[in-house]
Amino acid sequence: MTTGATDRVDAGDRGPVEIPEVLDARLVPAAVCGWGATVAPLVLGWWAGVGVAAGCGLVGMCAAAWAIRRVRAGRGSGVAWVVLGALVIGAGFGVAGAWHAHRVQTHPLRAVRAGQRLVAVVELTDDPKRVSAKPFGGPKVLVRAGLVDYRLGGRIVHSGGSVLVMAPAAGWRTLLPGQRVEFPARVARPWRPDMTVAILRAEAAPISVSTPPWWQRLAGQVRGDFATSAHRALSDDAAGLLPGLVIGDTSTLTDHVQENFRESDLTHLTAVSGANVTILLGAVLVSMRILTVDPRIGAVAAGAALVMFVILARPSPSVLRAAVMGAIALLALCTGRRKQALPALCAAIIALLAWSPGLAVDAGFALSVLATAGLIVIAPGWSDWLRAHGWWRIPADSFAVAAAAFVVTTPLVIAMTGHLSLVAIVVNMLVEPVIAPITILGALGALLACVWSPLAAAVMHCTAPPLWWLLTVSDRAAALGASVSLPTGLRSGLVATVVCALVIAALHPGRSRADPDAVPGSVPPRPGRDEDSPSG
Repeated sequence: MTTGATDRVDAGDRGPVEIPEVLDARLVPAAVCGWGATVAPLVLGWWAGVGVAAGCGLVGMCAAAWAIRRVRAGRGSGVAWVVLGALVIGAGFGVAGAWHAHRVQTHPLRAVRAGQRLVAVVELTDDPKRVSAKPFGGPKVLVRAGLVDYRLGGRIVHSGGSVLVMAPAAGWRTLLPGQRVEFPARVARPWRPDMTVAILRAEAAPISVSTPPWWQRLAGQVRGDFATSAHRALSDDAAGLLPGLVIGDTSTLTDHVQENFRESDLTHLTAVSGANVTILLGAVLVSMRILTVDPRIGAVAAGAALVMFVILARPSPSVLRAAVMGAIALLALCTGRRKQALPALCAAIIALLAWSPGLAVDAGFALSVLATAGLIVIAPGWSDWLRAHGWWRIPADSFAVAAAAFVVTTPLVIAMTGHLSLVAIVVNMLVEPVIAPITILGALGALLACVWSPLAAAVMHCTAPPLWWLLTVSDRAAALGASVSLPTGLRSGLVATVVCALVIAALHPGRSRADPDAVPGSVPPRPGRDEDSPSG
């Protein structure tokens, strides 16, 4: 795939010809194979992982023989080595996935019948998340945890494994990640194949066994001070929304705001995503550049800011995934070197799946990868096409980013939720200009909240106008009722994938740039753009 030009050659009297930059996609097959080889055993069983590994190994031997034959014949063997590398990755991830799936499927807790009572000791790995009270008969929270041991019939079993705890809100909402608690529960089967060994339905408030680490206590204190200062400075709706936009804390988000965001496809704003990381790191790097600080010091400052953000937002798998994706997105936006950004994305996928195989079946991970890939591969070309047809740079970039993210994530959203918003692109365009100011001012307010509350409140007052705009847009968009309910499931997702693929193919910039009088590879002038500026 090609995009806007980065190199120029002389074309005689026609002037310079821009040579489109070719994306380096050599790691894409490896990332796809690794992902697929991890999904197979988690969904189908450990035996599927063994089969995938064996198949990749057999095909890999053929690919190796092909590559060696081409080398001895003095011909290029780049494709063969790419295929071989992907198959090696697939085989390795197949074996690892089979091992993890076998551990989950043979876990002692799987032998306990559903509904059986036991006493469990777990270590929380995330903050408790409130869920709707209607389906569960009262206020409930969900929290992911690592199982330390459980007591059943006088026998203590030390087993480990990942569990999902559903508990009454009372006594659970104030717990912190890293804290160990003991509680009585009933065993239930996992809802989906994500390496969760069981669901524990807590029947009482927990008994604290150990305190969380100091950094989790510090993060909890900062988060609490942040929420308190926000409620002092802003209205209830705005105060509940601000922590969600900055650090993904939706514990005080009001129900009607949450519903408006769902109807208008803005829920991604209240989850920790790569966008949060991109905005914060971008602000740090720009500040360092304005202060004429050495770039190496600026990089260290950005790294420190990233570590602080991860601790504040909790170092859960979703937050670490967002940190990696945000850093890659920042690479694409700041350097325009998408040729390097795509391999970085693929390498991040491989590393994250090796570190946490459960991400392979995590919807947030898939949506984050798709959105980042859309930003790198599709959005710059669409932006260039719009600017070549008279759009100014800022609206062209805004529309291209929103449209690319919408198109590449829609199939998965439909398959999971059956929800399709007809105004999602426009709504995201309208709110995009206020997200960066809210995120930066909110992060500054969060840091000041634990130092001097009046100054933090003054900073948070500055977020009131952009928050009002965001809430107003979501409210008006939800009132339009411009959303469609579709069937969920694999079939709907595949149909949506075909439709979105046709849209991407039809809107490929190369189709609309064709000009019989133009030199092949040249790009027409773009309004509002310097001819010597880099693409993307």
